[in-house]
Amino acid sequence: MSDFQLDPTQVRRHFGRAASTYEKHDALQREVGDALLERLGFYLETPLRVVDVGAGTGRGSALLKQKYPKAEVIAVDLALPMLRAAKQHSSWRKPFRRVCAEATRLPLADHSVDVLYSNLCFQWVDDLPALFGECMRVLKPGGFMAFSSFGPDTLMELRAAWAEADQQPHVGRFLDMHDVGDAMLNAGLRDPVLDVFRYTLTYSEPRKLLEELRGLGATNADRARARGLTGKGCYRRMLAAYEAMRTDGRIPASWEVVSAHAWGPPVGQPRRVPGGEIATFSIDTLRGSRRK
Repeated sequence: MSDFQLDPTQVRRHFGRAASTYEKHDALQREVGDALLERLGFYLETPLRVVDVGAGTGRGSALLKQKYPKAEVIAVDLALPMLRAAKQHSSWRKPFRRVCAEATRLPLADHSVDVLYSNLCFQWVDDLPALFGECMRVLKPGGFMAFSSFGPDTLMELRAAWAEADQQPHVGRFLDMHDVGDAMLNAGLRDPVLDVFRYTLTYSEPRKLLEELRGLGATNADRARARGLTGKGCYRRMLAAYEAMRTDGRIPASWEVVSAHAWGPPVGQPRRVPGGEIATFSIDTLRGSRRK
């Protein structure tokens, strides 16, 4: 597994600043989110509580409320300005709650969530055991989770262009599907299914891509990122390297999307831990089992 670390304060700051511009640039996020909603067709029950983790400006939360009108829908995001912007999608007829929290510290009771949905958020969490452990904690037995995340080939052209300019990390790094799948299994999630989809967006010039990334808040938050301003010479070298990739008059940008779903396991199902497996039962289930 990759050893890079994200700066959560920087992630929060970037997305907070992008709250007012996010929906001007989120065409890919909407397409991926709409496809992710289709995965919810595997869940045939009527949920009581649905949670949208990394809800951003709340478009996905509103669609979840539309799909499950009788459910309590909770939009969770770590950036408070995003949740303020999400108010525009929460109508009096189909309202959803807004909660500011991190994906690894959800303010929800154990086994209280029927459906956990997260569109293009999990790539901003580098502690996968904590992330999927928290998903396991809040999911009901038989509950359903569906999420999407960016894979390591995302923005590979921009990463290569920066590599021509200097040796500093300028583009965020994302975890491989196999690392994600292993973390899901280790957490105890049942029957995980993962798929990879690839998208290529094109731009008139590299600056348009950079403007879009800033507008989304999707800029580099690695702890190892270079501090301070990038020199003009380095920036020009990056632009020249990216221009060399122009195809059919357009600048390409690749996006690798990992899409997955899994189920909350029955009570007591073992989960992997270092050195073996562990199963958890409530005390009530053990009452009366002592031999007399």
